Amino acid sequence: MLNNLKNVGKKKQNKIFCIGFNKTGTTTIEKVLKDFNIKLGNQKEAEVLLPNWYDRDFKAIFNYVKSATAFQDIPFSLPYTFIALEQEFPNAKFILTVRDNEEQWYNSISKFHSKLWSDGINTPQIEELKNATYRYKGLAYEYIKQVYNTPDEDLYNKSILMKTYNNHNNLVKDYFRANPEKLIVINTSNKADYFRLCDFLKEKPLHDNFPWENKTSDIK
Repeated sequence: MLNNLKNVGKKKQNKIFCIGFNKTGTTTIEKVLKDFNIKLGNQKEAEVLLPNWYDRDFKAIFNYVKSATAFQDIPFSLPYTFIALEQEFPNAKFILTVRDNEEQWYNSISKFHSKLWSDGINTPQIEELKNATYRYKGLAYEYIKQVYNTPDEDLYNKSILMKTYNNHNNLVKDYFRANPEKLIVINTSNKADYFRLCDFLKEKPLHDNFPWENKTSDIK
């Protein structure tokens, strides 16, 4: 009886996970969710769970998910996390954000990381990433190595990053093929996708397009 009650409780947990890679419009999705007064997880607290992700310690991530309703970016945007989340929260909704193509995404993330951790022109080198103090020292390097598995002498290898991006998107779409009602694929450059997202979330549109946010331009 008690086990049945626990399962019922689990099924009633309606969570929202944005599982698109960083630099695919996730900040814009965050703004949309905030406009609907949906409680979002604290990104600073979430990103330090990166080691839990590469140890495949999803229990720590599940525990963090108790803190809010919607979540985005690391560790939720990382490969395979969505599978564990869907198993733990079978009633959750998943938003896969994508760019027009893999090259557009690569150019965006390499530019973003250059502004964060290098000279704003070139992609960061190994020592720059290892010494970066974002969240904690070395997280930037761990992120590149654990997610993309690129060689130290070519950390931003274009073909490897683009392949990883495409593999993630394809795996997400294939995983939810049998349950398409749980997933929506969104490109924030498409106006129509704003209304599709509102319908997916069962919320009344508040704008006539995505309230665009550009995190890169805010970096100083």
